[in-house]
Amino acid sequence: MGLLKRNPFGHILVVKRFLIHVFAVLTHRRYRGFNSLQIEGSEIITTLPETSVLFISNHQTYFADVVAMFHVFNASLSGREDSIKNLGYIWKPKLNIYYVAAKETMQAGLLPRILSYIGAITVERTWRAKGKDVTEKRDVNPNDTENIKIALNDGWVITFPQGTTKSFKPVRKGTAHIIKQHRPIVVPIVIDGFRRSFDKKGLRMKKKDILQSFIIKEPLQIDYDNDTIEEIVEKIEYAIEQHPSFLKVIPVEELKAAEELNRLRQWEY
Repeated sequence: MGLLKRNPFGHILVVKRFLIHVFAVLTHRRYRGFNSLQIEGSEIITTLPETSVLFISNHQTYFADVVAMFHVFNASLSGREDSIKNLGYIWKPKLNIYYVAAKETMQAGLLPRILSYIGAITVERTWRAKGKDVTEKRDVNPNDTENIKIALNDGWVITFPQGTTKSFKPVRKGTAHIIKQHRPIVVPIVIDGFRRSFDKKGLRMKKKDILQSFIIKEPLQIDYDNDTIEEIVEKIEYAIEQHPSFLKVIPVEELKAAEELNRLRQWEY
């Protein structure tokens, strides 16, 4: 029975461990080799409890962001300081790491379905469908929020509160509601360079020798009883450096040029 031990979502842990091993080997050089992942704050990972931790981050690709987090978290827990050198850290991976992902994304092909087994908490997006914003607001599926609660009780959860890979989009209030209701430790992460390294899905490399950055910040100070949803949203926006005020230090022309460059580099499927 020990070999068939399952997590709360019914996934067999020995299968999950095997998949993590395989994908770690296949992806390691995408962050250390073909490109260079610069990490800051890995010591924070070692101070966190085993469960009830929510990582919030800006989002640049569908899958490469999450894969990098699996590498960094496991390397940090294995004693590596701001480094993913020596892949041996993945031999005994942390198996209770989950990430929130759109259901339509994780059902689009065999590879996403396999990646989903590794730890996806699939949710139905209420604001987008088939890559487009919806005009009519849809109700949140209560099963989605319940699954996030289950995952937090079992371990760590990664979420991208903007719900899109586009920069400086508003933070969705759903993340603030989850924080206020379930009271996890909230750890911000700011990433960069992934959009330049990979295609939008994060499956194919479009350029090598990119300096990717991965900054882990101190947990947010949140008054779960008195902070409003709007105040928590604002704290998230500042923490992941996606608050509109950050736009003031970036010339509009530079932003437009970057968007056009990313569009031209995007892989077509």
